[in-house]
Amino acid sequence: MQGTELLLKYFPKLTTEQQTAFAKLAGVYTEWNDKINVISRKDIENIYEHHVLHSMAIAKFITFRNGTKIMDLGTGGGFPGVPLAILFPECRFHLVDSIGKKLKVIEAVKEELGLKNIFTFHSRAEDMEYQYDYVVSRAVAPLKDLMRWSTTKYLPKHLNEKRNGLICLKGGDLTAEKSGIKVVETTPLSDYFPEDFFKDKSLVYVPK
Repeated sequence: MQGTELLLKYFPKLTTEQQTAFAKLAGVYTEWNDKINVISRKDIENIYEHHVLHSMAIAKFITFRNGTKIMDLGTGGGFPGVPLAILFPECRFHLVDSIGKKLKVIEAVKEELGLKNIFTFHSRAEDMEYQYDYVVSRAVAPLKDLMRWSTTKYLPKHLNEKRNGLICLKGGDLTAEKSGIKVVETTPLSDYFPEDFFKDKSLVYVPK
C-alpha cells in the first residue's frame, strides 16, 4: 500500500485539500531528487511509508493547536516538517538546515503545493534568533546534541497540552542516548504503525 491510501489508513480525516497535497508529493520529490539528492534513490519509491508516514508519527503523539510555532532542526529534504505543515495548516513551521541546496527542494515543494505556513532558513539551529513551542527532528544527531542546539529556542508559555520541548524520530537502541537525561518519554512507532519498517523506530519527547 502506498500513496494517500496508506496515509488515509491512519489519518482518515484528511481533508480533500490535504489529500491533494500529499498526492503531489511523490512527483515533486522524484523530479527534484534527480537534481538534488535528498532521498536515497533506492528509497524514493517508498517515500510515503518511509518518509511521509514516518514524519506523521509526530501527529499521532500530539495534535498541534492553531498558532503553534515549530522548528524542524536539520530538515534535509523537508521531513518531518513538510508533512506536518500539510497536516497543521494553521501552525507555523521554520525548516532549518545548514546545507542550502536542500532547501531549494523544499521551496519547490512549498510552491507546488501552495503551502503558506513553511519558511526555510539556511542556518545552524543554534544560530536561529526565533523561539518555538516545539523543535522537531528526524534522525539528525544524537539526542544530547539536539538538546544542546535547541535549549534556548523554546517559548516560555505553553500553548499545547504537552509542554514545549523537543520531539524527535529515532531508530535503534536508544539506551545510551537517553543515559543521563532526567525527563524523556519514548514511544515505539509500532504502537502507531504495524509495518515492518517501524519496528525499531521510536518517537522521543524531551520537555523543556
